[in-house]
Amino acid sequence: MKTRKKYDQEFKQMTVELSHHREDISKLAEELDIKPNLLYRWRKEAKQARVAIMRKEGLRSVVRKKFVVTADSKHNYPVVGNLLNRNFLVSGPDQVWVSDLTYIRTYQDWLYLTVIIDLWDRKVVGWSLSRSLKTVNTVIPAWIPAIKNRPITRELIFHSDRGFQSACNEFRTLLEGYGLVKRSMSRKGNC
Repeated sequence: MKTRKKYDQEFKQMTVELSHHREDISKLAEELDIKPNLLYRWRKEAKQARVAIMRKEGLRSVVRKKFVVTADSKHNYPVVGNLLNRNFLVSGPDQVWVSDLTYIRTYQDWLYLTVIIDLWDRKVVGWSLSRSLKTVNTVIPAWIPAIKNRPITRELIFHSDRGFQSACNEFRTLLEGYGLVKRSMSRKGNC
């Protein structure tokens, strides 16, 4: 008959803490010569203990909003039609550039990354990183290196979402100044 191993509280706590820093809990359990289901049970008990302490102290966890809306399509700027119409196959370079803006959470705040990609070779032709969503800090600074990397020599479709960064007068005027650039915007919820 096998006898059960007894583990002291300190070993359990250290094992649970270590398990939060490892991807493969089963492998950790194997390394520590314990059964994986035992480790899962210890983790559950530790969580229940934390919840009980917080409840006793009148504390609640606060879940921060993880999603930041970057495409504000509720603006008064003119929106253009969708020339791309989800046709992502092009026959050569500099026919269609697509742009998007995403957010990056940092320790202190959010950063906003704007990227312009040529659909032909899927290469980034321009990008910018900023602390604000203003057009002068996002899409315009991404556009400038894009046209330096790939000068516009023929008609180009510039496709983006309906966010105010791409729809505003400053950026519209900038693109119109090139003559060969046609703006395209996807409808809500599409690329």
